[in-house]
Amino acid sequence: MQPQNPRFGRFAWLVLAWNLPVILWGALVRVTGSGAGCGNHWPDCNGTFTPSANAATLIEYTHRAMTGIDSFLVVLLVVWAFRAFPRGHRVRLGAALSATFLVSEALIGAALVKFDLVAGNTSPARLYWQSAHLMNTLTLLAVLALTAWWGGGRPALRVGGRPAAIAAIGLGIAMLLGVSGAIAALGDTLYPSRSLAAGLAQDFSASANLFIRLRLWHPAIAVAAAAWLTFYAVSSARRRPDLRRAAQILIALVGLQIAAGVSNLLLLAPAWMQIVHLLLADLVWISLVLLCAGNLARKAEA
Repeated sequence: MQPQNPRFGRFAWLVLAWNLPVILWGALVRVTGSGAGCGNHWPDCNGTFTPSANAATLIEYTHRAMTGIDSFLVVLLVVWAFRAFPRGHRVRLGAALSATFLVSEALIGAALVKFDLVAGNTSPARLYWQSAHLMNTLTLLAVLALTAWWGGGRPALRVGGRPAAIAAIGLGIAMLLGVSGAIAALGDTLYPSRSLAAGLAQDFSASANLFIRLRLWHPAIAVAAAAWLTFYAVSSARRRPDLRRAAQILIALVGLQIAAGVSNLLLLAPAWMQIVHLLLADLVWISLVLLCAGNLARKAEA
């Protein structure tokens, strides 16, 4: 019988859910150009912990406050996991990894602020740090989701063999899609277009900035990723009837994400649509992680 703690499991899902508005508020910081709202000060804001009523400062400081709440929740998650589950249990590992990636998330965010890679900065360094930030965020969501999943008594995962390799390919494609989406969103923020034609002209201009040239790849990666994830979901449902619902959720979210991406393009990437697009991207990622976990779950121990 797998050790489980329903109350812990519900709390772990709550922690995962709280991370979504934290991430979305971070996107709001970017689209409103509020990343420099606290100057290059961190963790304080312009040299104080009582920020002014300036809009950019309040937006940036609110994001930091939400991250602070997140830190408290993850610390509680770790303490609870180590008290409720035996030594060597996978829930302990998941909770510890959640704390680790939350710390690295904060450090990358601090580096963006300290190195002035925010607001209107268009240097290649911002691209690299922003990509690292996105990859860390997705990894944090993945380990939080697995911690909650395991907390409900789910078995350990098989990390070898063909199913694991296929799952890794899907997760890698989704990660690449997320990085390209982050770059495209940053390009839309830094170089907004007055019309769809003007935006396409920017994309194909030989003198275009690196952010604009790279955002051209995002739609192609999105189509390829959608096809692969749909194939993976359909094949999972056929092979494992118990995963049919999880597969249907992933397929539905992928469809919504493609529709949101097209709408984002046609509407010239307004702030609210970028945030909706990001929310769906995070939900696609979480549902994919859980579907992969279902495919890799070991048989229940006697």
